[in-house]
Amino acid sequence: MSNESFNPLAMDSLAESIVNRLMDTVPVPLAGIPRFRGAGVYAIYYTGDFPAYEIVRERNADGAWSLPIYVGKAVPKGGRQGLDVGQDPNNTAVWSRLGQHAKSVEAATNLDSADFHARWIVVDDIWIALGESALIRDTRPVWNAMVDGFGNHDPGRGRHSGLVPQWDTLHPGRGWATKLTAREAGAADRIAADAAQYLRERHR
Repeated sequence: MSNESFNPLAMDSLAESIVNRLMDTVPVPLAGIPRFRGAGVYAIYYTGDFPAYEIVRERNADGAWSLPIYVGKAVPKGGRQGLDVGQDPNNTAVWSRLGQHAKSVEAATNLDSADFHARWIVVDDIWIALGESALIRDTRPVWNAMVDGFGNHDPGRGRHSGLVPQWDTLHPGRGWATKLTAREAGAADRIAADAAQYLRERHR
């Protein structure tokens, strides 16, 4: 038994409390989440049959919900610049962000929105980044670590000069991504293989 004193206000303790509180919530279908207020941290779960995500499906089967496929945060408007943080109690940051993710999933030609659930926690703005980083550290979701681009937005008019994100290469369908430069032939198969290997190495 450790002789070190427990500090409930230590960063690790605070981060753990946020993660534990989120994990106590019940995941709900990603599509059609009722409008609610608040900023905070969220996790998205997958239970479908896309081959690369077999381990994700297994870990979330039978109500286990132990392995998110993606973790993110939603800050209030102005929060990214440190402006007016916490000044708008009517913000719907998490709900809006989850709605954007639902649209991305629905646009993908090889994913089914019925296979996605989400859980979230509304927290004070100052703890959002801490909660997100702790949740990613603890669960290492494949869409955060290997298949980059799920959370990307349309870069906007005149800014479509980069490569198609890995996520859109593997899960095509978002219209704005077709305006970007396509990756090399066979890229989708390579990304899928890398994702499957990542999951085997870290979550099997």
